Amino acid sequence: MANESSQCIDPQFISRSMPTSDTSNMINDHTSLRQGGETPSTPPCRPQVPWLDLIQNHSHLVMAVVDITGEISSPPRAHPVLFANQYFCRLTGIAAEAGHLDLSFFDRLTVADQKTLQERFRRHFLQALLRYAYNQTNLVSERLLNEPLVMSLADSATGQVRQIELRLRTAAGGLEINAVDPLLNAHLSTCWAEPPSREQVATQLLSPEPAFKQLLAALKPGNYGVSGQILIEGIDVTERETSKALIQLLVGHESVLGTQRFDQANELMKQLFKATDSFLLSAENNQAQLFTALDQPEWITATYAMDALQGSAFLRATGQRAVVNIPDLSLACSTQCERELIAQGTRSLLLIPLVMRSARLGDSAAPMVGLVGLTSTKPYAFDQADCSRATSLIPALTAAMRHSVQDRFTNIHPSVRWRFEQESERLSLGLPSGPIVFESVYPLYGISDIRGSSDERNRAIQQDLLTQFRLALAVVEQASQTVGNALVEQLALDLDDHIMALEQGVTVDAEVTLLRYLQNEVEVHFPYFAQHSAEVEEAIAQYQAAIDADHNCVYQSRAIYDETIGHINGLLRETWNKWQQSMQTITPHYCDLEATDGIDHMIYAGKAIDPKFTEFQLQALRYEQMRAVCDCARKGFALKSIYNTDMTITHLVLVQGFTVDIVHDETTERLFDVRGTRDTRYEIVKKRIDKACDAETGDRITQPGMLTVVYSTSEEWQEYKRYLHYLHREGTVGGHIEQGTVEPLQGVSGLKFARVQVNPE
Repeated sequence: MANESSQCIDPQFISRSMPTSDTSNMINDHTSLRQGGETPSTPPCRPQVPWLDLIQNHSHLVMAVVDITGEISSPPRAHPVLFANQYFCRLTGIAAEAGHLDLSFFDRLTVADQKTLQERFRRHFLQALLRYAYNQTNLVSERLLNEPLVMSLADSATGQVRQIELRLRTAAGGLEINAVDPLLNAHLSTCWAEPPSREQVATQLLSPEPAFKQLLAALKPGNYGVSGQILIEGIDVTERETSKALIQLLVGHESVLGTQRFDQANELMKQLFKATDSFLLSAENNQAQLFTALDQPEWITATYAMDALQGSAFLRATGQRAVVNIPDLSLACSTQCERELIAQGTRSLLLIPLVMRSARLGDSAAPMVGLVGLTSTKPYAFDQADCSRATSLIPALTAAMRHSVQDRFTNIHPSVRWRFEQESERLSLGLPSGPIVFESVYPLYGISDIRGSSDERNRAIQQDLLTQFRLALAVVEQASQTVGNALVEQLALDLDDHIMALEQGVTVDAEVTLLRYLQNEVEVHFPYFAQHSAEVEEAIAQYQAAIDADHNCVYQSRAIYDETIGHINGLLRETWNKWQQSMQTITPHYCDLEATDGIDHMIYAGKAIDPKFTEFQLQALRYEQMRAVCDCARKGFALKSIYNTDMTITHLVLVQGFTVDIVHDETTERLFDVRGTRDTRYEIVKKRIDKACDAETGDRITQPGMLTVVYSTSEEWQEYKRYLHYLHREGTVGGHIEQGTVEPLQGVSGLKFARVQVNPE
């Protein structure tokens, strides 16, 4: 990249690129404006265009004027830059001797930013096309034409990535299209046979239909003649976007402390305030804890008595309930805590108090949960703008701390929330955290599994890949007719080989490797192929029209699969949740429901959750669980006719007669884990039982349209045999019971199963 002095479009380049009359008019207009609209009779003594030097070399705005000219069938070329200030050159890499907005600029953007910027340019070309075709102006609204986009660009002078909000603008006349290729005209007629309204154009831009997508794909250089200029202007919004990203991290519903999200938030905080380091101060009863080295795996913790912090900047911040800026800590150092910060190299402090109903910090009347501090090794590192910015972050920081200490317990199942609220109260009093345990609860586990989902997804992947490869082959075959290159013919043979292999089936990695092949070996050549004939351009347009924007590939069959799985899971979840309402009336119990390819439920019930719990309620809950699973099975009978699929649903209930202990602590990934070796055995069985087989026949113990009960002891079987009899008497299941032994699982043996047919409704 050229050095900074050569990266700005110099005045000589401007005069070469811009018509002399235009330049002089700009100078005269500005001179007139400076003197109240009166044209000076004598030239001023100082330079005539000081504003040009200001805009060009000293403005923090991003500014450039790009010349847009092109003819039908002409190859794509870089756009000449008529004017660009220094900041634009630094961010885009344009040098004075080049002076063209070429692909090197776009290559520096992320793929998402490239697509968005191209889409903004295309809106201006669409406006010109509609004016040319229908003789109507302003069919694309100003709001959509000038809609801003935020993109990331690296400042070559500092190396820092900046967030720039860009807008594209044209003069009153806009771009002028003077000729249109018949292919583009045909796409336009297909999309709108009659002149569209502004509302119709806006609707298509925001929610494009296939015909409009094809129109946009054909709206590219070479398909029309055009002239005019586009103004690119922007402003650095790095601080605003950093604040926005920080707030989004902080206001989630999960705890931030001790997670990767905290590391990200901490880095953004330091970046936003250009701070050297950060720390946390929290109150625990009559003590305060200072946490430093927050970017390390193990934080450094120092504990201070609240009396030792009297007169400190920390308590001043909490007392004022406002952000406090300490320009030079060495001039206002009265406590041991502050002296230790100075010993670590701290000179400036920015203190952000977090106010909420929780533990109190010192004598402050404001209820506090903590304080966030930012440090710098330089004195006077923070200013009033930093204080304002920090003040705007207080609600988000407070929310993050609240979720980490107290309200992380609010999104809890109602049956066990009371125990988490007790723990929250303990923490608010400054007591150390402890595990939350529910002892001697009965587990009830069941699963409704969608069988054949993996095969169905593989077929969907196969169909989508075949569609995309055949479209790619059509492009290459069209190109081979005009390019006349042996390499093109070999590329077509490669695509043929891949298609033949895909027709036989897909491998585990095909979805990734084959799409990467198309992107790196085929799509990359589309711009070259498109130069050779209109037929190739049409084939490329069809290929691109088939690509799903969200997945960047053909995603038709997989979209149907995803929708089908979603509908099935939704049906099962809705059915189960209806039964949960009646089950909770039997006895309050914890129920966790997970949906992947089917649903599985985990119930815990007992005196630890409901002090009024009895043996009768346990049996009633178990029987209701069986009835609920049978209802899910009945809902699945219509699967084939509704969704035209080979997928089926199998249903299983796992019996355990003895109790388990469940625990929640800071290391628990799920809400609850079982505790103890005996209880762990139950968890192992849960993970493997749905794939288990009959020890005698080798067939899966679960079968479509049937309910399978897995148990260990004769006592468990006698109880559940009675439930199956009740279900048969209700007409829910058949009377014939199939029984067998479960093939030994890893670390678990001796399980038995019983299986019955579920009757349709």
